[in-house]
Amino acid sequence: MLVYQCCEAIRIAYNQIGSGEQGYVPQAIAASIRALDAVARDERVPSELREQAAYAAANLLISDHEDSEIKG
Repeated sequence: MLVYQCCEAIRIAYNQIGSGEQGYVPQAIAASIRALDAVARDERVPSELREQAAYAAANLLISDHEDSEIKG
């Protein structure tokens, strides 16, 4: 997926990180898993979206990326 295919909020954050206005998160996969976990466990979120978040998080956990380990 390319940044221009993402929602405006993601494009804004991408530009802020790229310009140095916001800090880069070196453990981006772990941060993503934490965010997806928060969505998946939030019962206020529609079940279809919770399932998508859980599936995406599970795939990231299974991936062989070095920073996929969640710490803390």
